[in-house]
Amino acid sequence: MCGIVGAASRKNIVEVLIEGLRRLEYRGYDSCGFAVINGEDAKHPIERARTTARVSELAEQGKDFHGTLGIAHTRWATHGKPDTQNAHPHISNGLIAVVHNGIIENYESLRTELKSAGYVFASETDTEVIAHLIHQAYVSSEQADLVASVRSVLPRLHGAYAIGVIAQDSPDVLVGARVGSPLVVALGDNENFLASDALALAGRAHSMMYLEEGDVAILKAESIEILDQTGKSVQRERKAMPAQADSVDLGPYQHYMQKEIFEQPRAIGDTLANIASFGPELFNADPEQWKKFDQILILACGTSYYSACVAKYWLEDLAGIPTQVEIASEYRYRTTVPNPSTLIVVVSQSGETADTLAALRHAQSLGHQYTLAICNVASSAMVRETNWNFLTKAGTEIGVASTKAFTTQLVALYLLAVSLAKRAGKVSPEREKELLRDLRHLPKALHAVLALEPQIMAWSAAFAKCENALFLGRGLHYPIALEGALKLKEISYIHAEAYPAGELKHGPLALVTEKMPVVTVAPKDDLLEKLKSNMQEVKARGGKLYVFADQDTDITSSEGINVIRLPEHYGNLSPILHVVPLQLLAYHTACALGTDVDKPRNLAKSVTVE
Repeated sequence: MCGIVGAASRKNIVEVLIEGLRRLEYRGYDSCGFAVINGEDAKHPIERARTTARVSELAEQGKDFHGTLGIAHTRWATHGKPDTQNAHPHISNGLIAVVHNGIIENYESLRTELKSAGYVFASETDTEVIAHLIHQAYVSSEQADLVASVRSVLPRLHGAYAIGVIAQDSPDVLVGARVGSPLVVALGDNENFLASDALALAGRAHSMMYLEEGDVAILKAESIEILDQTGKSVQRERKAMPAQADSVDLGPYQHYMQKEIFEQPRAIGDTLANIASFGPELFNADPEQWKKFDQILILACGTSYYSACVAKYWLEDLAGIPTQVEIASEYRYRTTVPNPSTLIVVVSQSGETADTLAALRHAQSLGHQYTLAICNVASSAMVRETNWNFLTKAGTEIGVASTKAFTTQLVALYLLAVSLAKRAGKVSPEREKELLRDLRHLPKALHAVLALEPQIMAWSAAFAKCENALFLGRGLHYPIALEGALKLKEISYIHAEAYPAGELKHGPLALVTEKMPVVTVAPKDDLLEKLKSNMQEVKARGGKLYVFADQDTDITSSEGINVIRLPEHYGNLSPILHVVPLQLLAYHTACALGTDVDKPRNLAKSVTVE
């Protein structure tokens, strides 16, 4: 959830820390700060700057600092309100400074223990207990070995964490450790780095290594050592540092979210590149193992959960395979009946979503041996911990509200559905060619949908005046209505709900007034006539309808009904087209309201805590 950057160098690294935070701000922006030690100063005290403003404000403060060793942090608040006292880094008695991503579940008992030992707490955070525990261990060992002190504390921390630690009397050593939360070590020229995401150091380092569960990294300007859980020195696979991606730059767009909406044709085209047929090879699966499962359980959270809900329709309709979809954060906390012939599919943009990872591990502990990850990050824990995977090619997604990651997930799940339909003998060679042709046309079809932006902008002015909105859909477009409502909530802060349109008369109709806009997803499918009846129910009660219809539906604008027509109907792939106008509607409504579109309040991009 939070973002960490650390550096050990012979040069001033304050700007590196600041730039790293700027690139990681999507992970949390309740506060930010850094702590540095100037190794050239004989006394080398730990110097710190913190703010509840954005990283740009911290950069102004940073102009007065010089450091050759440092740690930095951008925060998404869990324990303690977003204020300066709770901002990282946390310092214990001027000796130990710590930054932390994750949650320490037993921090209250540790806090009580440390208070009894005389430690004074300046914050409400769970992180401060880490700083004091390391200080306690370090002083007890007569400050002989910072690394040993850090390692001695780690078993006492219950939960998930990635940490960076520096000590005032060790001006050349940076210690990092991870359990449950991601951490990258990056190598430069006479300088080395830690970060939550390689993106933070793109263009600065030349190679990187992903720390594995339980690893401790010891970084100096000229060297890196990694210890595994047992304390043994180990080598981790070294990879080339990705060049700073174009996606980091806004270009002509006002916000990253807008840019990412318009990148969807490219993202889908890249995801589909070089796919010439359907089958297990798309998922790096063993052909014999591929034949053995006979039902599917999909686990996901948030937007990814809604993509999974669409997939349930595809998998059961096209492939005839029984499919369940569960919210990952709920699945592991209830009693389930495991079936060893079930394929567990986990869906996550980052591949580090804590709830989904925990659900995957729980499923594996129950004996599920067939596991598949659909993910946008090749190096993620989710990809490493599943048997099979499909990597979407959305590219870096900065905006907190997911757009291109969602549509590429839908493409991946559709590929899974058709591949399983082919396994079941339901896809002839001729039909396979048709389906591939439809998929390849998607980018062009999306370009046509994006051209509707001016019409959608006109609607957004009306939505910006509302406090509530209702979204309706039927069949496989009901999850698209859910996603549309979520987008509006996330970035405009307008309360929005989504319902299957057939449920309108079973309660939600009570909410409908002339002040509540009702957004309706209306493709030309078998449920269209039913949907029209539901729309009339709204109109009869004075509600105002905003309808996204297909070109060949006979729904026209009239009193109380506003219609935007999508250029074409796209059958089973229609959800991928219909979600885009909902993204644009949420985006332009948020712009009209003046909210921080890319960094909505209380949210963060990568949810690495439970």
